[in-house]
Amino acid sequence: MTGTHAAAGPEQATTAAGEYACARAWAALTAAHTRIAGLLSSALARACDLSINDFEILLRLDHAPAPGLRLSELNAAIPLTQPSLSRAVARLAQRGWLSRAGAADDRRGVLITITPTGRDVLRSAVPVHAQTIRELLLDPLTPREQDLLARALSRVAGG
Repeated sequence: MTGTHAAAGPEQATTAAGEYACARAWAALTAAHTRIAGLLSSALARACDLSINDFEILLRLDHAPAPGLRLSELNAAIPLTQPSLSRAVARLAQRGWLSRAGAADDRRGVLITITPTGRDVLRSAVPVHAQTIRELLLDPLTPREQDLLARALSRVAGG
């Protein structure tokens, strides 16, 4: 047999196998995320009229210290561009779920807080979110696999 593959030694075969393993791991992670995110999005929209991003915004603001978060602080936690996040915050504020107020220490700054109505919406969405994540991500795994997954993803996320 001729060609580069025939001349490949054990070191190159090990490298190729490792690269293939990386590709397989990435493909599995992205496929799982795509499936779960799509079904979660449908469940939140159907039950609470929320997008996944709306849910994440409300959740982050519910746990934010007083007097609220600046858009830049919220943007660090939400995977949207700054203009998209601004539009989402404006839409949620228009629905009465968020409030925006000037920052006392910066005239140009705006602080965003969740309103009591926003908290009520979040309270109705959290069980939908939990049930969907449980059914799609956790229930197919053993308790040991669940723990391993949580620890591994935490390490990958840097936490």
